Amino acid sequence: MAEQEIRFEDGAGYEQMMGIWSRLAGDIFLDWLVPPPGLRWIDVGCGNGAFTELLIERCAPAEVQGIDPSEGQLAFARTRAAARLAKFSQGDAMALPFPDDRFDAAVMALVLVFVPDPAKGVDEMVRVVGPGGTVATYMWDMLDGGFPLDPILLEMRAMGLAPPRPPQMGASRMEALRDLWTGAGLEAVETRKIAINRTFADFDDFWMTKLKAPSIGPTVAAMESADVETLKRRVCARLPADAGGRITYGARAHAIKGYKPK
Repeated sequence: MAEQEIRFEDGAGYEQMMGIWSRLAGDIFLDWLVPPPGLRWIDVGCGNGAFTELLIERCAPAEVQGIDPSEGQLAFARTRAAARLAKFSQGDAMALPFPDDRFDAAVMALVLVFVPDPAKGVDEMVRVVGPGGTVATYMWDMLDGGFPLDPILLEMRAMGLAPPRPPQMGASRMEALRDLWTGAGLEAVETRKIAINRTFADFDDFWMTKLKAPSIGPTVAAMESADVETLKRRVCARLPADAGGRITYGARAHAIKGYKPK
């Protein structure tokens, strides 16, 4: 049987579940990129616009185009105040609807493992930036404990459950990213790790937020109530609260950047 596809359609739910994480990592990512103002950007797989908004707030772009396959996510992106400066369109990361050399910078924020052919997605980013243009991404370390949903996903798998996974998990490894960037002909390729923490008011806040994930919510909804309680106990044991009941834990992303030859 084919593995269930993960689909992000609820922009508001994504904002609570992942948008906050995305901006925490995105701040560090943009500090590392140090882009000059006035660039023309394409945000590939922009989702609900969490990173797009950060890009506009911090980088004074001349133009931002956001591309995503989910109209539900794009509808939420268009409600963001800062993102009024962006144009959001439905599209495919492996067939970007723009001519060659159209942008100064192309980015993917937490997207690459969802692209069926990551190499083709990177090639498309390279194609649409001009000579000297920046091509960059950051992606959760999906295979070595860096994913924000891991506290639940790991316990699900330990209980014999099979929540859906992104199709190209291996693309999150640092060596895989470097191979993709150098294989696409990019120059001056650099990588870095991004480590962040997020705090939830209590376990219930954490749990209800994570249920909005399409890889978790449907699986939990199909479980027997006793199994759900067992899962919650196991996850709670992974995430000890502080004296005020707050839960803080970390996630880790891999970032890479390179430049199209002039």
